[in-house]
Amino acid sequence: MSAEALGTRSMLPKIIFCTGVLLATLVVILLAIFSPVVHRKPAKNSTSPLMAFSLYLQQPQLSNSNLQSVPPPDAAALIFHRILTDGPENTSLVVGKAQGFIIPVEQFAQSAFNVIYFTFDTHEYSGSLSVQAKNFGHKDRDELVVVGGTGSFAFARGVAIFQQTKLEGSASHATYKIKLKLEFPDPSQRIRG
Repeated sequence: MSAEALGTRSMLPKIIFCTGVLLATLVVILLAIFSPVVHRKPAKNSTSPLMAFSLYLQQPQLSNSNLQSVPPPDAAALIFHRILTDGPENTSLVVGKAQGFIIPVEQFAQSAFNVIYFTFDTHEYSGSLSVQAKNFGHKDRDELVVVGGTGSFAFARGVAIFQQTKLEGSASHATYKIKLKLEFPDPSQRIRG
């Protein structure tokens, strides 16, 4: 065999490989351009369901006045229990409770472990919401992130806006108005089991 025939023979696999890669790339580009899925517009009624409502976070009325509700200033963690009411008065209907675990130490201020849990048990709502409490309590108005929920609030995402409404004696007795703006996944996008 001549050297020219050997050179042509060794080039043939390279030519076949390059042609295959070129055709595969062309097919992917054509599918992307002419695919009906890419150009489909979302239906107007397929937006995620929304829910918005307000409630109030208050110190529960304690029967024993010897209980200390203010943590010492050098506390490493704050565990609290509050009630959720439908109005700002301490006689308003209780709709749930708020329990939280917050580490106010500066190194942990952005921690994902700082969470407030809202638990609801009413005729309208039953379930819970988890709210990340990063940098909570440093302003008169805090906007926190809702990271999930259960029951009536399953898979909820959104914001919880805390706004201080009144202060009774000390910071531990402050009343906060909480405005919840929640978004839920589109039911048509759920995986069927």
